[in-house]
Amino acid sequence: MKKPIKIIKNRSDIGAGTRGSDMGIDAIEIAAINNKNDYFSLFEFEEVDTENESIYNKVNNPFGKRIKFVLAQCTRLSNSVKATLDNGEFPLVLSGDHSSALGTISGIKASYPSKRLGVVWIDAHADIHSPYTSPSGNIHGMPLAAALANDNLDCQVNEVTSEVASSWNAMKNIGCEGAKVLADDVVYFGVRDTEAPEDQQIEKLGIKNYMVDEVRYRGLETCVNEALEALSNCDHIYISFDVDSMDCDLISYGTGTPVPKGFDQFEIIEIINKITASNKVASIEFVEVNPLLDFKGNKMAETAFEVLDAITKNLK
Repeated sequence: MKKPIKIIKNRSDIGAGTRGSDMGIDAIEIAAINNKNDYFSLFEFEEVDTENESIYNKVNNPFGKRIKFVLAQCTRLSNSVKATLDNGEFPLVLSGDHSSALGTISGIKASYPSKRLGVVWIDAHADIHSPYTSPSGNIHGMPLAAALANDNLDCQVNEVTSEVASSWNAMKNIGCEGAKVLADDVVYFGVRDTEAPEDQQIEKLGIKNYMVDEVRYRGLETCVNEALEALSNCDHIYISFDVDSMDCDLISYGTGTPVPKGFDQFEIIEIINKITASNKVASIEFVEVNPLLDFKGNKMAETAFEVLDAITKNLK
């Protein structure tokens, strides 16, 4: 029997380098309304308090921007996801920037501490930097590294402050101590914009990346089936969908870090639906819709809602 869906709205954008993804959820809701779709009246929902006012804080850390506030936000989201799962509901998480993924992953692991968790990361970016390797210091490029509890010190280029180090260590231990997921249980789809430390980390850890060209050449079903086979020992799977995994030239530039030559929305729907059909998916998260950057009106949010509406039909 499928669990009732609960929508968790997490309007946080403090992990990003560009403001505006905190409005992404509202933009998706507007897309539903304009489509005369009552989607958001069909499900219970929860609003997660944010730390967005921290953007006005004058004290900052160059290699871990607003990290103590991101820590608080991810902890709050983790608690919400855990409570939702413990209550027998399915957490469908709508977030601002991608740093929130750490909170969702930590919440799943906190709810199922003895279970093995797989991660399907649909994104243009690997998000596997740490404060020791990040060129920007934006935490939305680090959630997977924190979930893996891996600093990639072999590629260290930054000397971080004790405050950043302390907050980073706390981030790696949200929900429960230590790594939430094994590198063997992470699969990328669509990653195509990385830096050298990430490339070395991906190679060292052996994380499979199904790039867009490979998915189209070998066939989407073949690649997804391979991914599911790789995750066959996992008890649960978390799907993280960053809208920048889609082709910005085809869809929209309404996201913080748009990258061309990505998937279209129909491929995203099919990937998510095929993974959901495994009956192992514990949570799905949508991130990084930024209507302030969308010069096609509300096109990115409209496309994100198209995906959301389509994949929800397989969850009910």
